[in-house]
Amino acid sequence: MKKVAFYTLGCKLNFSETSTISRQFEEKGFQKVNFQENPDIFIINTCSVTENADKKCKKIVKEAKKISPNSYVAIIGCYAQLKPREISEIKGVDAVLGAAEKFRLIELLDDFAKEQEVKVLASEIKDATTYHTAYSINDRTRTFLKVQDGCNYGCAFCTIPLARGKSRSSSIESVISAAKEIASTEVKEVVLTGVNIGDFGIVEGKRQSRFEDLVKEIDQVQGIDRLRISSIEPNLLNNDIISFVATSNRFVPHFHVPLQSGSNTILRKMGRRYLRELYEDRVNRIKSLMPHACIGVDVIVGFPGETDEYFLETYNFLNDLDISYLHVFTYSERANTRATEMPDVVPMKKRSERSKMLRILSEKKRRKFYEENLGKTFTVLFEDDVQNGKIHGFTENYIRVAAKYDPMLVNELKQVTLDYINEDGNVEVLEPEFIYEKH
Repeated sequence: MKKVAFYTLGCKLNFSETSTISRQFEEKGFQKVNFQENPDIFIINTCSVTENADKKCKKIVKEAKKISPNSYVAIIGCYAQLKPREISEIKGVDAVLGAAEKFRLIELLDDFAKEQEVKVLASEIKDATTYHTAYSINDRTRTFLKVQDGCNYGCAFCTIPLARGKSRSSSIESVISAAKEIASTEVKEVVLTGVNIGDFGIVEGKRQSRFEDLVKEIDQVQGIDRLRISSIEPNLLNNDIISFVATSNRFVPHFHVPLQSGSNTILRKMGRRYLRELYEDRVNRIKSLMPHACIGVDVIVGFPGETDEYFLETYNFLNDLDISYLHVFTYSERANTRATEMPDVVPMKKRSERSKMLRILSEKKRRKFYEENLGKTFTVLFEDDVQNGKIHGFTENYIRVAAKYDPMLVNELKQVTLDYINEDGNVEVLEPEFIYEKH
């Protein structure tokens, strides 16, 4: 029985796909082991969004070969689709598989016998038309359920359409079937994920349904306590979705909505499909129906043409918005994107300064959001996350909570009263005996 280990870089979508591919191996008789357990095969799932993708990939391969010098190393994921030849030149790599090939790993690589030449199996991205349902299981307290792949938007800074292809989905029936499989396990929370999740419903190039249809159907699945929507574009987060989440028993009041810039001039340069006025309207709509809702924001600093004035537009816009936290990305050039040809490049020092300003703002926003919810009662899903004698978990509205460690709390939903913010910036539950079962 050959031993196989997996390593995942990047997003929740990658985690769901790695988990599904690992189950394919187990079904074929392979033994899944940890990275350090001298595997015969390493499967490394890469990302192109994170900076220094090449360096990270090289480092993981190097560590793999240290652990198991005679192992077979296969690279998959977005970086593998974008730069297959480049990856094939990394010492220790045996195979590189693109977006259309990664779910056929076992079939295409057969017995994983090492050869003289690196196997490069990466079709053009236009050939990545098949949709593969994927979900993570037994990896974390929550499960990431992939419901959509690819993107038709083509923003000026983004390589994802080049790495994952056109927008495509499974049918609602197929997603519900996967959700029921997940519900039969011990999982308490399912996160719906995708590249452009709000564009769900395109099957074989034709729109058959919409994301709001899926949301309403999956809400009926018994056995799942919580459903969470991952990042969704503001122009696709419509009133129907917001209103449904506000009244749902399973969907939690947590939205992650990419903004990227608070300047309409920069949004247009980026090729985004909305202006700041629509974004503000979405935030106000959420807060009017769910005042306690958590709203996370993606923002990019240092995009070409972002003057001090345009950056301050973004800063002031975010400062005034009723949001809960920021994910701040420092713009970095990506090959084969329109942005690399744009004038008025922002110096790296300035990009770094702006990034720091927004990260400080994010901490202020998060603390304010936490303070607003002190004294209130929420349900926490405790995870296997123990530090300094404290167990941690998240409320439905994504507040990180710490309580005195009790092994019985792991993967359990408990109601708690939020007492105070501790020195780590988490909300502390003072008296563990106040924790009681959800009714």
